[in-house]
Amino acid sequence: MKAVQFSEHGDRDVIEYGDFPDPEIDRDEVLVDIKAGALNHLDVWTRRGMPGIDLDMPHIPGSDGAGVVEEVGEGVTRFEPGDRVAVTAGLYCGDCEFCRHGEESMCVRFQIKGEHTRGVHSEKAAVPEDNLVPVPEGVDWEVAGSASLVFQTAWRMLLDRGELKPSEKILVLGASGGVGHAAVQIADYVGAEVYATASTDEKLGYAEDCGADHVINYEDEDFAAQIRDLTGRRGVDMVVDHIGAATWSDSLKSLAKGGRIVTCGATTGGQPETNINRIFWNQLEVIGSTMATPGQVDDALELVWDGTFEPRIRETLPMSEAARAHELLENREGFGKVVVIPDSEL
Repeated sequence: MKAVQFSEHGDRDVIEYGDFPDPEIDRDEVLVDIKAGALNHLDVWTRRGMPGIDLDMPHIPGSDGAGVVEEVGEGVTRFEPGDRVAVTAGLYCGDCEFCRHGEESMCVRFQIKGEHTRGVHSEKAAVPEDNLVPVPEGVDWEVAGSASLVFQTAWRMLLDRGELKPSEKILVLGASGGVGHAAVQIADYVGAEVYATASTDEKLGYAEDCGADHVINYEDEDFAAQIRDLTGRRGVDMVVDHIGAATWSDSLKSLAKGGRIVTCGATTGGQPETNINRIFWNQLEVIGSTMATPGQVDDALELVWDGTFEPRIRETLPMSEAARAHELLENREGFGKVVVIPDSEL
């Protein structure tokens, strides 16, 4: 088969699209004929290399993908050849105290397919049965292959960990990215008043289309000051910050008394300066969130499949142009998800 791959960490020039041995499935795995997959910033970080993660090389990236079941292991009971499926990338043991209490994304051995293990940006992929969800007929492959990671992450962040309520005000940073544009749609679905930031007026227009009530161009304006003005100096009840060091201080400034900041990532760095005085004096909460439980994945994707939520696609490319796909993410070009498709499917 052909696969996106790299044999060493580095810049985009380490990415290749070429021959790779066909995967062999274990008894609890499914062989999926991949029709489409999407990139996440996680793919960029994995390519560059992350401390503490030692990959088997060559590595196939990709945490998002969808396709048709080609073969099933002898222990598989939920799927059969011909089924349409999407990948959900969270890998968990099923036996630790967190898994036994239904908190699989807190598993002590939690990993993400495509980050810690070989991913799915290839013509075929071997995927554990538990890491697949059915895709209804009529759902486009680009949608099925780009929704799982960002919508499950935003769903758990806002509704489970953050407990967002309809009466509340929420600020979503980086609303043009994958998690950001999913969070805007989910917050709007809940009925919250949504504030969103992006770097261009075009991206802000897309954010409004996704449900943002107020938009702020963070390249031209101090978003914390704008939030204070727009809310009569009150601030918002929740900030979704997956940006990290570059925005952390202003995110805390944007919160109302008793507000909370929820985070699932740190694109600009994970070691920000933090004003602890502001946290205790204003009685703020800092809440972390990673991926989602299987039930939360089902809840979020059901609303994607029926069209309530829509992963916006900024560009669709052949897998042979994966380096360009990485460039789109790194340069923050466009709004929404970048999708890659096996060249053989074009």
